[in-house]
Amino acid sequence: MAERRRGGADENPSTTLRFSGYHAVIEPDRFQPGCFQLVVDGTPQSHVDLENPANLFFEYVQRMGHVIDLMRMPGEPITAVHLGAGAFTLPRYVATTRPDSRQQVVELESDLVDLVREHLPLPASAQIRVRHGDAREVLGKLPSGLRGSVDLLVIDIFSGARTPAHVTSLEFYREAVSLLAPDGVVLVNVADGPGLAFARSQTATLQTVVDNVAALAETQVLKGRRFGNVVLVGSPAPLPMEWLPRLLAAGPHPSKALAGAELKAFIASAPITTDATAIPSPPPARSVFQLRD
Repeated sequence: MAERRRGGADENPSTTLRFSGYHAVIEPDRFQPGCFQLVVDGTPQSHVDLENPANLFFEYVQRMGHVIDLMRMPGEPITAVHLGAGAFTLPRYVATTRPDSRQQVVELESDLVDLVREHLPLPASAQIRVRHGDAREVLGKLPSGLRGSVDLLVIDIFSGARTPAHVTSLEFYREAVSLLAPDGVVLVNVADGPGLAFARSQTATLQTVVDNVAALAETQVLKGRRFGNVVLVGSPAPLPMEWLPRLLAAGPHPSKALAGAELKAFIASAPITTDATAIPSPPPARSVFQLRD
């Protein structure tokens, strides 16, 4: 059994995760009352505003939120599947901004889910079902009715600070994207550092299974000058390119979106990742995730 600590007056709620052995802790954001941060193995993984779940903090999550805002009509319910739970930041966001949405969340670390549910409870009205297990294995066990009917698929899978290799391959993406409705959207969080070899390869791999892909990130990240997150947006249907100016204007700034010829130049000769060649995402330097004092 995982070690659980409720946390006294001076101790934050935490647990040791059964599968990874990592330490997970929920810390209050001392600069934003009512907000909390989930930290796993020293890496901030989620930020939650309990009073206003529509308030997104991390830059890459804000970019994902902007894409979700531009899907369908404002406030229209959607069907969403989230691979990777964290502190349920985006499921909370969808439940708040698109009430009555049906959502499924897949998470390997059941102890993490228990910790979050106990100390950062989900909105009572949210229609969120949690499935426990490895994302790739659970994909094959999801209800057949979901296949081909999912409006939003979020792939944000991390073990500590790295994405496991088996959820970065062509074979994995083919299985995952088969859930999408004909005009559904997949969002992938890719973390990478200078050179962006991993991000370029992931972009090439995703574009092999969905014809229409764009990449969103902070400008210096896309230039390969620092470690950061690249959000890949993909769909079987053409992405409305009128989205891009609005996404950029929505921030965070400075930001850039790559599509069409720019995306092709970004991918360049990056190889497609397969099960035979897949590796975990690169580890960041420990200084990247130094928490604020």
